[in-house]
Amino acid sequence: MTALLVVDHPEQWPLRIPGAEVISADDYLRDSRFSELRQARVYNLCDSYGYQTAGYYVSLLAAARGHRMMPSVATIQDMKSRALLRADDELEELIQRSLHTIQSKRFELSVYFGCNLAERHSDLSRAIFNLFPVPLMRASFSKSTTSGKWRPSSITPIPVGDLPPSHGEFVRDVIVNHFARRGPAGRSGRSVRYEHDLAILANDSERSPPSNREALKKFERAARGQGFDVEFLSRNDFGRIAEFDALFIRETTYVNHHTYRFASRARTEGLVVMDDPESIIRCGNKVYMFELAKRLGLAVPPTLVVSSSARTDGIIRELGLPCVLKQPDSAFSEGVFRADTREELSTGLQRLLSRSDLVIVQSFMPTEFDWRVGVLDRQPLFVCRYYMADGHWQIYDHGERRKEGEHETIAVQHAPREVLQLALATANAIGDGFYGVDIKTVNGRHVLMEINDNPNVDRGIEDAVLGDELYERVMKVFKARVDAEKQFKPVA
Repeated sequence: MTALLVVDHPEQWPLRIPGAEVISADDYLRDSRFSELRQARVYNLCDSYGYQTAGYYVSLLAAARGHRMMPSVATIQDMKSRALLRADDELEELIQRSLHTIQSKRFELSVYFGCNLAERHSDLSRAIFNLFPVPLMRASFSKSTTSGKWRPSSITPIPVGDLPPSHGEFVRDVIVNHFARRGPAGRSGRSVRYEHDLAILANDSERSPPSNREALKKFERAARGQGFDVEFLSRNDFGRIAEFDALFIRETTYVNHHTYRFASRARTEGLVVMDDPESIIRCGNKVYMFELAKRLGLAVPPTLVVSSSARTDGIIRELGLPCVLKQPDSAFSEGVFRADTREELSTGLQRLLSRSDLVIVQSFMPTEFDWRVGVLDRQPLFVCRYYMADGHWQIYDHGERRKEGEHETIAVQHAPREVLQLALATANAIGDGFYGVDIKTVNGRHVLMEINDNPNVDRGIEDAVLGDELYERVMKVFKARVDAEKQFKPVA
C-alpha cells in the first residue's frame, strides 16, 4: 500500500522516510495519479486544517477516494473543541502530573505521532494523540492564576517548516517506527496478498476475556485467509484506529469504557466494526433489553425494573423469594445476586442502587443449564449448553476459588427450533452484528434471559462443532462488509 506524506511545500520537508513518498497538497488534490490510486495511506502534514483550506480538502478527498488518512475530517473538527480536552478525568490527571514542575505560565508540547522528546511527557503525548490522531501537532497549555492547575488551550498542527532542526532525527525515528509497526509500506516481509487491514482489540490481563489465546490465534489465521493483515491492539492504541479497514473487539465491552470509545471512533472513521457502538449500548443494559423484549412480545422471566422508591415487600409479593437482582451492565455473572430472604433483597438493592438509578429484579428460575445461541449477521452460528457451576446457581461462581460450569456444544440443526427462533428474534432486533443470546427452558417454556454483544468464542468450547469454520465464517462477514464499504466509496 502506498504511503503518502502530503505537505504544502515539499521543499520544506527535511526528512527522508523509507517507503514513503512526499508530495504537495496541490498534487494530491489535482493529479489524476493520486485520485485513481486504489489503496493508499495519507498522512496529512499540511500547515493548516482550517475549513476549506487545502489541508481540509486533503483529508476530505482521501475519505472520498477510499484512502486511509490521518487526520480524518472528524478529527479536524474535534480539534476545535476545548470541551473534549477537558472532559476526560484521566487526561486531566496526566496533564497535572506531566507539567507540575514547569515554572512558566504557558507551555507548548510538540507531539509527533504520539511521542515527545522528553520521556516525562510520553504518557501525556500518547493520551493527546489518542484523543486527536494528528501526525504532527502542538498542544498548548496555560496555568491558572487562581488554582495553579494547568489547562489545555488549543491543539494545532505543526507546519513542517517550523520543525526545529534539533528534532529532525527524533521525528524521523518516530515516523519510521510507526511505519514499521503498522507500516503503510508494510511490515518487513509482508505479503502483497493482503488487501485489507484488521485490528483486533484484546486485553491479555482481562480475567474473563471473550476469547482465549488459542481462539484469538484462530481468528488471526482465518482473517489472513480472507486477505486481512492483522494486528492486535491494546487500549493504548486508540489513536491508530484510522490506519485500519476493520475493527474486531475481543475485549469485554461496556458503555462507559474504552471499548465503546474504540467502537465509536472506528465507526466515525469509516471502519467496519464488530461490535458496533449501537450494539454495545443496547446489549450493555438489561433495562433496555427488558423493555425491548416487552415491546416485541418475547418471553422473559417475571421481571421488575425498580428504583429507590420500590418497596421490598411489594417486590416479594410480585416475584416471590428467592429472586435475582441484576446490575444493568453486569457481565459474566458479576453484578448479579440472589436474594433468599427479605434482608438479602434489601441489602442487595441498596448496593446496586448506589451505582444505578434503575435495577432489574427477576424471579429465580433454577435450571440445569442455559442455552447460548451465537448469532452472526442475522444467522445462528453456534449453540451451546452452559451448565451451572458445581454447587452454585450460576454458570460462573466468583467465590474464593473461581469455578465455571461444564459446557456442551451442539450442531445448530439439532437445537430446538423454538430456541433458535427466540434467539434470532432477539438478536435481529438489536442489529446485524455478533451476539450471544442466553435462554432458559423451564417446564418446556423458553424464556429470554439476556443478549450479549461480543459473545464468548473460546477454543474447544463454542467451536467444538464447527472447528476452524466458525472463525472463517466470522472473517468472511468482515471481508464482505469491507469490500462492500469500499465499493460505495467513489474513486475519481
